[in-house]
Formats: sequence, structure tokens, C-alpha cells
Amino acid sequence: MDYRAIFLKLRFLCASECRRKAILLTFLLSTLDFGLSTTYAQSTFFTTSDSLNCKRSIGINTLYAGVWSSSLVMLNQTWYKEYPKSSFHTFNDAGEWMQMDKFGHAYTSYQISKSLTSLYRWTGMQPKKAVIAGTIVTLGYQASIEYLDGRSAAWGFSWSDIAANTSGGLLFGIQQYFWNQQYILFKESYSNSPYAKLRPNILGNNLAERYLKDYNGQTYWLSFAPKNILPNSKIPNWLLLSVGYSVDAKLIGDKNTYISVNNDIYKASREFLVSFDIDLSKLPIKRRWIKNILRPINAIKIPLPALRWKNGICYGHGMYF
Repeated sequence: MDYRAIFLKLRFLCASECRRKAILLTFLLSTLDFGLSTTYAQSTFFTTSDSLNCKRSIGINTLYAGVWSSSLVMLNQTWYKEYPKSSFHTFNDAGEWMQMDKFGHAYTSYQISKSLTSLYRWTGMQPKKAVIAGTIVTLGYQASIEYLDGRSAAWGFSWSDIAANTSGGLLFGIQQYFWNQQYILFKESYSNSPYAKLRPNILGNNLAERYLKDYNGQTYWLSFAPKNILPNSKIPNWLLLSVGYSVDAKLIGDKNTYISVNNDIYKASREFLVSFDIDLSKLPIKRRWIKNILRPINAIKIPLPALRWKNGICYGHGMYF
């Protein structure tokens, strides 16, 4: 993956009032995790150690510390320094954006915890200890970003953000700790919405900005395998059933009505979806390099037919993303 593109996304992220800044770490760790996994067949150095390898552990923790500190410095320089400081204070934004930003926090926490746990396992750390370490480091990192918000006069420390971060981390951590697998997968999808052009400074001027800032184009999914509920059925274990959440015509964070310069009225509404999905990690693929390529893509909902409910009306989609 192009690291320049990663930091470019961070720049757009910092300009967004969505405040999904922790997604930078997700990109970096997913990239590293993918890089390690694709070298499995090339060198035993990159295979998971049978016992705790001190050199690997020191290296990984040094890397985490570097990414953690450098990303916070970068955020401070590109975002927080432009706004006045204040004493630490809280800010209640639980009712904004119809909670889409909270789903973003939870999703980011889930994916970071997953990547960190995988890398801790590579060092030879025992599975349950790796889960605990990955989850705690994830929540600590995101809490440090919330602390920066708490020292900014323009925002504040958000307990609802902390709750969302925690829920995402625990969704991964609890499943991995007790069952060593993910019965419920947290995924996302995105497609351009027609609303970004109405408020480009808020919802984005281009595709990269809109991906991060336009909640109308984002959908968050919880996917599970019916095979786990009906183990004796002929349903393949890679086929998933997904429930999704999104919003429509949401142009202002704390208001549900927007009047354009042409006096067109837009009223925001919640959307609920049901669709199928595919667990790429469960596909019967024997070639390891192909499985490794598909692994990071598993964080994205596969485009498939879907039913969408909005304002009590059901809409069918031949393909939804």
C-alpha cells in the first residue's frame, strides 16, 4: 500500500468534524499485518513464533510507540494547533449525525484491535494475552485522541466516543478471547451520495474526503454466518447474513432539516438494511498468497443484493455497496 496515500487520508481526516482520526492507525497496522502475512511462505522469520520472542516483542512495541506518538504529533500540528486551547472539559455529542460517527469509532476500534492482536501473536505471545494486549493498546490510543479533544476549546472529551471505542474493541476482544474466532464481523461499505455537493466543505470535495466525511455514503454492517446457528445445514460457512445501518440526507450534525440555497428542503432519516455477505477468510482457497491478499479486504462488506428500510418503506437493491 502507498504510505503517501495513507498520510494523505490523514490530512483529510483532520479536516473533518467527524473526528475519525484513529483510522490512520488502522491503515498502518493493517498494512504491516498484511506485509507480514504475505511473507509467510518466503521466510520462517515471519511465521508466528512458538514462544515469546523478545526481539520481536521489543520491535513491535517500539513500532507501536512510534506510530502512536508520531500520529498524535501530526494531529496536533495539522489540526489542534489551529484552534485555541482550554482546560480539560467534556462535550456531549451523543446526539449528532444520528450516531453514524459513533459507528465509525466502534468500527475503527474493532479493526485496530484485530490488527494489533495479530501482530502480538506474531511475537509468540499467548493467544488470550495477545487479545488483551491488542484491545487495551487500542483503547489507550483512542483515549489519547479524546484527551486532545478535551483540551481544545472547540470540542471536548466525549464520553460517547469512549463508549463507542470500547464497544468496538470489546466486540473483537470478547469473541477472540473466549472462542478464538469472530462469530460477528464488523464491516463497512461506501458509495458516493448526492448530498456532498450541497455542503462540500463539510461532506467533502473529492472521493477521498467524502469517504471520510459524508455519512450519507457510509454503511456499517454486522455480519454473521447462519452456519453457526444451523450447523447441520448445507449452508456454506463463508456465506454471511448482514444487518446494516446508515443515514440519508444528513447534512448537519445536530439538525435533521437542511434548506439549500435554492430553498430545497432535505430531511434526514435513518436507514436499516439486510443483505448477504462473504467471509473471505472462509473461502476454500488453498493458495496462501491469495488468502493473504483477501485478508485485509475482509474488513469491507462485499457488494450484494440488499433490502433497505427508510421511513417505514422497504426498497430493494440488486446490488448495494
